Amino acid sequence: EAVAAYRARMSERLREVLGSGDDERARAEIALFAAKSDVDEELTRLGAHLDEVERVLGKGGAAGKRLDFLAQELNREANTLASKAAGLKIADCALELKLLIEQVREQVQNIE
Repeated sequence: EAVAAYRARMSERLREVLGSGDDERARAEIALFAAKSDVDEELTRLGAHLDEVERVLGKGGAAGKRLDFLAQELNREANTLASKAAGLKIADCALELKLLIEQVREQVQNIE
């Protein structure tokens, strides 16, 4: 539903831009949309941070500061995902992710 609504808005916007005969502006609009909506990089970094969390936990020893730093990085990526969310469902998922990361940070505070 959100995708269909977004598609309709984007189609209308493209019709306006293309109807103006300004091909350069149309290319710029498409490039801007692609850059704003591409979350592959954030998802890759989230995966890498989660792999590092697993590695740190598996290693044992003093891990609190490292885990706190990783939680901050996870939160940064979640914020970026939320800001790029094109639909309500993605925004809700990003919010849930942020809540889970906050719970992890609370637990990390108890680890030395």
